[in-house]
Amino acid sequence: MTPQLYKQFVETAAVISPALQRAFEEIGPVLLPDRRRKGLAAFLARAIVSQQLSNKAARSIWLRIEETVGENGARMPGFFCELNRPLLRSCGVSGNKIKALCGISRAHRSGALSPKRLRKMGTEQRSNHLQTIWGIGQWTADMAAIFYFREPDIWPQGDAAVRKTFGRFVSEAGAVPEAEAAGLFAPYRSFLALYMWRIVERMP
Repeated sequence: MTPQLYKQFVETAAVISPALQRAFEEIGPVLLPDRRRKGLAAFLARAIVSQQLSNKAARSIWLRIEETVGENGARMPGFFCELNRPLLRSCGVSGNKIKALCGISRAHRSGALSPKRLRKMGTEQRSNHLQTIWGIGQWTADMAAIFYFREPDIWPQGDAAVRKTFGRFVSEAGAVPEAEAAGLFAPYRSFLALYMWRIVERMP
């Protein structure tokens, strides 16, 4: 986030809600994390594991998965298969999530998760492509768009924390219709989502 973009965010927030403006000022500029290091399949797998869990619980389960993979001399995503279902269950992964992890592994082997191929697609086309894998929905596709492909204008409407946190600021102030508020930050709504997650993290 450049200084100019940060200034723009603060000014836009002031139009919507003084409380939102103060939150942005307290947090300061935010950056899009780069989570490409372990590959797209591993990113998607971790996103699946994290669904509907607290950050603490998700981190704990993912650490157990990494330890189990290492202890068995394996690598991700190849470790994600029906043969290893009992080991994944012992890490705390549900049956449906294991099914999704196996689907990600198969997609990886088939070449369907080639980052080079996916980067050539538009946002909607890539999202639809990812959602052909069992267990991957719009939320997971949005997380990949923000954190793996680092697209600046993704608004993850399906993320309850983002939607509810932003909606609270908007509804309390009432200066801008809620349906229009997020659009004021386009084409940089990924940064708006990052702010919402940061605000949630700061809550007692």
